[in-house]
Amino acid sequence: MKITDIKLTRLRVPLDPPFFAAWDPNPRTEFTATLVTVETDAGVVGYGSGDTMDGFEAYRHLFIGTDPMQILDQVKRIETINFHGGRYWPLEAALWDIIGKVANLPVATLFGGSKTKLAAYASFGELRKPKDRAKAAEAAHARGFQACKIRISRDRLSEGIESVRETRKALGPDFGIAVDMNQMWRMSGDIDNALPLNKVRAVAEQLHELGVMWIEEPLPQFDIEGIKTIRSEVGVAISGGEMVRSMPELADLLSANTFDIYQPDVVLAVGLYRARQVAEMAALKHRLFTPHSWTNGLGVLANLHVSAGVGGGPYFEFPYDPPGWTIERRDFFLKPIDIDSAGFVHVPKAPGLGVELDLDAIKRFTI
Repeated sequence: MKITDIKLTRLRVPLDPPFFAAWDPNPRTEFTATLVTVETDAGVVGYGSGDTMDGFEAYRHLFIGTDPMQILDQVKRIETINFHGGRYWPLEAALWDIIGKVANLPVATLFGGSKTKLAAYASFGELRKPKDRAKAAEAAHARGFQACKIRISRDRLSEGIESVRETRKALGPDFGIAVDMNQMWRMSGDIDNALPLNKVRAVAEQLHELGVMWIEEPLPQFDIEGIKTIRSEVGVAISGGEMVRSMPELADLLSANTFDIYQPDVVLAVGLYRARQVAEMAALKHRLFTPHSWTNGLGVLANLHVSAGVGGGPYFEFPYDPPGWTIERRDFFLKPIDIDSAGFVHVPKAPGLGVELDLDAIKRFTI
């Protein structure tokens, strides 16, 4: 089997009402998505998405005529491009979609088949006043979520801590709350200094008293000693690694026993194949794997398959923060992925990634 064509379809994400992410100091009023379509001479077609794939056209020729089933060679090929250009992991997701269809199995089964469903946590993205955030958490709980993640801005720490306090007060001790401080990587144009260790430690102590499940990325990536200091002195679990660019960097973080939970996104960070390796290495150290999945619905699907395959947990990140970020908006060009009444997200049973495209939406939102 050979790859005969790779098509990129640019889509404009519908943003009415607008959505402003907590981690972006210069929030955009327009977001785009790119659907990757890989065609083969056998008639098997794979789909991937999750990043814009900007600049990929310059490297497209490296994949035409190659075998999509030789996935390790394809991963290595993408990694060589990462050094010179972007991270084109949505292409790997499309290749796994093809492999699953050829094998007539879901990708999750190919990755280990550990679970068919995962408990999801509502991953909030916007900054809101404490009582408003608590109300949003109550609404998410009413839909079935048993946990949520609240983002805290480094210039609004008191408000963020109070949001956690109000949410804990509203939902009690059994509802899971995680906190994301977003200090490990930066959005474009964000040049402000990260919070110092003593400030982060003080925040961590307050959050630990409020019973948070974990604190995500409280310090920059290479402040490994600072992260380990917070873990040991405060006693709170620490997660991170969602946007780490390479497998060697993640291997170093694992070797240093940096985190309790490792979170590389399979379409934004290191790809599906490498994320599986991270999950297995983490498990050998009695650590957890819960990938970042703040992307569109197809990216969520790719992360779901890997996490379910390797037995990730304790929760699966489910991007959800209405009215700004709804399931319908996130999954605007495919059949929406939702949770059940108990808060679980189920792995599609169809071969490959189980993508069900909305062709009318693709036509309507193509740029």
